[in-house]
Amino acid sequence: MPVQFFEEDISYKLKNKAAVKKWITDTVRAEGFILKELSYIFCSDIYLLQVNRQFLNHNYFTDIITFDNSAGDGLIVGDIFISIDRVRENAAKFNMPLLDELHRVIIHGVLHLVGYNDKTPADKEKMTLKEDFYLTRRSFIG
Repeated sequence: MPVQFFEEDISYKLKNKAAVKKWITDTVRAEGFILKELSYIFCSDIYLLQVNRQFLNHNYFTDIITFDNSAGDGLIVGDIFISIDRVRENAAKFNMPLLDELHRVIIHGVLHLVGYNDKTPADKEKMTLKEDFYLTRRSFIG
C-alpha cells in the first residue's frame, strides 16, 4: 500500500482512510509524480518536538515535519509527521473544523515532497494556493 497511517504516543484514527489515500495519490499524480511509498505518523506535540530537535536541530513546536526519502526519478517516498495537538490548536485558532485543518496539513506535506517550499512569503503564498486548490478536490466529507 503506497500510503499508510500510523500513530506514535497518541490514539488518533483518521476517518475515510481509503478516500484520503486516493486524494493523496491523485494529488501526487496531478503534480506529475508517482507515489511509491508515503507514511503519515500522527503524534503529539512532545513527540514531534523531539523529532524536530533530533533530526533538524530545531527547538520549537510545529504541526508537520516532512522527510523526503525519494531518490529522484519522479518517485515519491517519504515520511510525514503530524502533531495532532498542534493541528487541534491551529483549527481552534483559525476557527476551522479539525478535519479541514488536518487535511490542509496532510496535503501540505505532499506539496513539500513534490517540490513546493514555504520559506519566503511568495513561496508560502504559492503553497497556500495549491493547498486550497487540492482541498477543493476532496471527494469525501469528514
